[in-house]
Amino acid sequence: MNSFAVLILPGWQNSGPSHWQSRWEAVHGYQRVEQHEWLRPLRGDWISRLEDVLLTGAQDEPVLLVAHSLGCQLVAAWASHSKNTHRVKAALLVAPGDPDQEALRPVLTSWSPVPMQRLPFTSVLMGSENDSYCSSERARQFADAWGAHWVSAGLMGHLNADSQLGDWPEGHAQLQKLRAQVQAPPST
Repeated sequence: MNSFAVLILPGWQNSGPSHWQSRWEAVHGYQRVEQHEWLRPLRGDWISRLEDVLLTGAQDEPVLLVAHSLGCQLVAAWASHSKNTHRVKAALLVAPGDPDQEALRPVLTSWSPVPMQRLPFTSVLMGSENDSYCSSERARQFADAWGAHWVSAGLMGHLNADSQLGDWPEGHAQLQKLRAQVQAPPST
C-alpha cells in the first residue's frame, strides 16, 4: 500500500483544537501547513507557504490535501500557478469559503477573483446546504469549475467546530475513498 503525506490546510483564522482538522492531525498524524498570518491572510503568502511545504517534503511521497474553508481557495489558487501540482494526487475540499461574499471582501481582499480552472488532480468537494460562508449553489459552482465530485453534507453549517462533528468519521471516510481511488491501478 502506497504511503501518502496528508497536508491539512485550515482556513481563515486557523482551525482550533475541537475542529475536525485538528483532531485528524492529532489522531492520524497528518501535517498542518502553518501560515504566517491567519487573521489577515494574503493569497500570495499562503500560496508560497504551501509551495515551500510541498517542496521540502519527501519528493517521492505522494500528497493528499485536506482543505477547509479558505484552504479550498488556497488549493485552487496554488494549483493555478504552481509547476509542482504533480506532487498532489488528490484533495478533499470541505466547506469552501466564498471570498466574493460582501461580508468577507474587506478581510479577504487578495482572494478575489476565485480561480475557476479545473484542478489537475482528483478532488471531492463536501459542502453544507446551510453554510453561512458559502451558499450551496456557489459551492457547487466551485465543484463544477474545479472538476471536483460534489458531496452534500446536509444541513451542517460551515462544517467546523460549531457543527459539533467531533472526529467527523464521514469526512474521514471520504478521504479514505479518495486515497483508495488514487492508489488503484489504472483500468485497461
